[in-house]
Amino acid sequence: MNVIPSVNLQDFVSGDPVRKQKFIDEIGKAYEEIGFVALKGHFLDTHLVDDLYGEIKNFFALPLETKQKYEIPGIAGQRGYVSFGKESAKGQKQGDLKEFWHFGQYVEDDPVRAKEYPENVTVTELPRFNEVGKEAYAMLEKTAKYVLRALALHLGLEETYFDQYIHNGNSILRPIHYPPIQSEPKDAVRAAAHGDINLITLLMGAQGRGLQVQNHKGEWIDAIAQPDELMINVGDMLSRHTNNKLKSTIHRVVNPPRELWGTSRYSIPFFMHPISEMKLDVLESCIDEDNPKQFEDITAGEFLHERLIELGLIKK
Repeated sequence: MNVIPSVNLQDFVSGDPVRKQKFIDEIGKAYEEIGFVALKGHFLDTHLVDDLYGEIKNFFALPLETKQKYEIPGIAGQRGYVSFGKESAKGQKQGDLKEFWHFGQYVEDDPVRAKEYPENVTVTELPRFNEVGKEAYAMLEKTAKYVLRALALHLGLEETYFDQYIHNGNSILRPIHYPPIQSEPKDAVRAAAHGDINLITLLMGAQGRGLQVQNHKGEWIDAIAQPDELMINVGDMLSRHTNNKLKSTIHRVVNPPRELWGTSRYSIPFFMHPISEMKLDVLESCIDEDNPKQFEDITAGEFLHERLIELGLIKK
């Protein structure tokens, strides 16, 4: 597959069983073959998107010393600010050419769960920053819930199978700033080739060239969304849970051509994580003679911890 398929979530939520099944079949096929889709019909309206981009551009334009006061020690970068070059892809020594912010889950109905997660960090210089981030988080989480419902049906599970695991899940909204490139990067790129940790990732900001996906022939293809689309891909947790039936595809963000080095790039992924105790054990329905069980049993929390060590965000 050399083109990222486009699907429309409104087919799934239309109430028309034919349109609903069409969406299930289309997204299931795409995730088995390439692991990415471009999604129209999501729950983010254009005003919210514009507001969010405005707020994050204002934040990243703040002086470095102001941003660094929101870099919280001891929480592996899970909330607040992470400065330029701190994160590297699994197996990479060079830090990625980016800085980013993390909004996390807003737990409102489970005091025990609320204590499990670090608190969100409030930016006092920008009065609407946290409010807009929280609203975008909610709409992306809602979109992800319906995508996972479609995938549950594709896998032969109950439609709401994932609901219990994603309610108050450890999901992250990550506005990223790739600053202008000032000098020839030695080995670093804006985001080195990697697979995502989580169940699915919803990406805002894939409208221009930069994001590339590796197909099963090993070829890198551009993943460019239309203005009204999110790019949504399978993460390693879901790939593992489905015995690699749904593919977690390696992707990267390459450096722009030299004539565009002086420009910033912004992208905003939402990493849909389940609660930490979700078992990622391979689903029985995804095991057969031709596809024996490929992965050991593990919980989502254990898997996340392993990967944060590999990314350099938790020190051994």
